[in-house]
Amino acid sequence: MGEDSNDETPREHSRRDVFKLAGAAPALGAMVPAQAAPVPAPEREALETLTAAEADILEAFCARLIPSDGNGPGAKEARAAHYIDRALGGALASARDIYRSGLMALDARARATKGAPFGALDAKSQDSLLTELEESDPTFFNLVRQHTLQGTFCDPYYGGNAGFVGWDLLAYPGIRMAVPEKDEAMNTLPAPMRKSAYDLAMFDRRSAGIADRMAAPMDLAHMPYGMGNSKNGD
Repeated sequence: MGEDSNDETPREHSRRDVFKLAGAAPALGAMVPAQAAPVPAPEREALETLTAAEADILEAFCARLIPSDGNGPGAKEARAAHYIDRALGGALASARDIYRSGLMALDARARATKGAPFGALDAKSQDSLLTELEESDPTFFNLVRQHTLQGTFCDPYYGGNAGFVGWDLLAYPGIRMAVPEKDEAMNTLPAPMRKSAYDLAMFDRRSAGIADRMAAPMDLAHMPYGMGNSKNGD
């Protein structure tokens, strides 16, 4: 997930691979502009679950999985780590200890082999360590990848997809209760709505609150189609 095409990456997952894992149609990925205006990374909100040290490691981890590049912003700008931090105190609470041990083990490996904390390393060194992690602990690596995808492309209500940057990457215009005739023609990209589902009167935020407290799926087999899974197992 390097800054350029020459970086060594964990199995060299391309941005298009990320879109597929997120359940986006290939056509949507093709409609993303070749160059997008840079989006500044938002300031980190107050931590809810992770320690500051754990959050630093996770921020860097997420940023390498879906990096910012010429096509647009990535997981850092989408605040995927904030989504995970928040969810670890609720729907993902059962994964809290997995994150604690996994993140600290990754940082210890970075200090032992690279001489610096994981978050302080350059992109190439981080990618090298994540490649090793994907081979040595695929369960943890894939767990963070799933949650990073969720945090990048989720409804902003849940703490990720800040500024709708994830939806913009997919050319997803947002929830629409009606589609005008010009959009039905599909000759151009529809204008983005930039609204959470819970900004619409017909949706009850209390239902979202209940969902926040429900345990989330922990592996691909139990994830709904389109949330890091696919019908063909791709």
